Amino acid sequence: MKKLLSMVLVLVAMLAIFAVPANAAEIALVTDVGTIDDESFNQACWQGVEAFATANNLSYQYYQPAADSDDERLGSIDQAISDGAKVVVLPGYLFGATVAQAQEMYPDVKFVAVDVSEGDLGTAALENLYCAVFGEEQAGYAAGYAVVKDGYTKLGFLGGRAVPAVQRYGYGFVQGANAAAVEMGKAIEINYTYGGQFFGDANITAKMDGWYAAGTEIVFACGGGIYTSAVEAALNNGGYVVGVDVDQNYVGRKGMEENGWAYNPFVTSAMKGLQAATESALAKAFDGTWAEIGGKIETLNLQAGDYVGLPTAEASWNFKTFTVDEYNAMLENIKNGTLVVSTAIDAAPATDAAVVVNYID
Repeated sequence: MKKLLSMVLVLVAMLAIFAVPANAAEIALVTDVGTIDDESFNQACWQGVEAFATANNLSYQYYQPAADSDDERLGSIDQAISDGAKVVVLPGYLFGATVAQAQEMYPDVKFVAVDVSEGDLGTAALENLYCAVFGEEQAGYAAGYAVVKDGYTKLGFLGGRAVPAVQRYGYGFVQGANAAAVEMGKAIEINYTYGGQFFGDANITAKMDGWYAAGTEIVFACGGGIYTSAVEAALNNGGYVVGVDVDQNYVGRKGMEENGWAYNPFVTSAMKGLQAATESALAKAFDGTWAEIGGKIETLNLQAGDYVGLPTAEASWNFKTFTVDEYNAMLENIKNGTLVVSTAIDAAPATDAAVVVNYID
């Protein structure tokens, strides 16, 4: 009898083992069209997952859809939940339609959708969904203001797809550059375009080569991996770039150390707190305070906290004359409402007569 009982217990234990998926993880992240090492959006959110999970001894895993489609994204979410995920992090506006379905299909799973707006979602956020969007216009403004104050007069903006987050970055950049030009009594010119994609290629590099060769000094490359084309063209022509979403200065340092770049082309980066927002939401998912954010679509800007801006670490401050004190003074004016950056994207921002903006298809 004891032998039979022992055999039964062993069998039960074996069944329990086989019932646990090989990739079982309490926290899952599903990438959009990029990868977790895209040096931009997906990577920053993944770092938030890693940091929180590691600090709290939680298991975590990422999933990469096989194609850029709502069905593939939903399939990856299905797989993550089948593998045991209790919280799923979804970075990027492309998840709007997908998470609108998933929140209803899986009411017991919590979803953190980073950069998914009400318009992207197309419906109400249920209690198991939290969406965070950012004040990109404020980060873009800071970048435009800073580079003009630093002496650049021939600027460029290279956006990915013309979606609201990218447009807010771009129109904020124009507003900031315009404000600095007016303060300094300078004439500046800005080339402005969208690439229609979130990756660089030979055609976009050629376009950027043309800009730099014609006198453009610095380009704000805004849209995932599209920055690679701006960087390649900048290095071909002795130009510079402004990074996006995260502090991309390390990309320049890495290029010098490993790829033989002659210099670091990154002057600064217009950042938003993707990692901080991810960690904050995960904390509430596991500490019993999810009700504070569940069902909300929250805008994270300078009024909400230090969620957008430029990197101020000495290693990333590559301006020639623009100072951290000047930057902080400008930032404080935005925070206290003295300076209001428009969020409007239905029309290009007004500029001073001495500021020429060339909108290029």
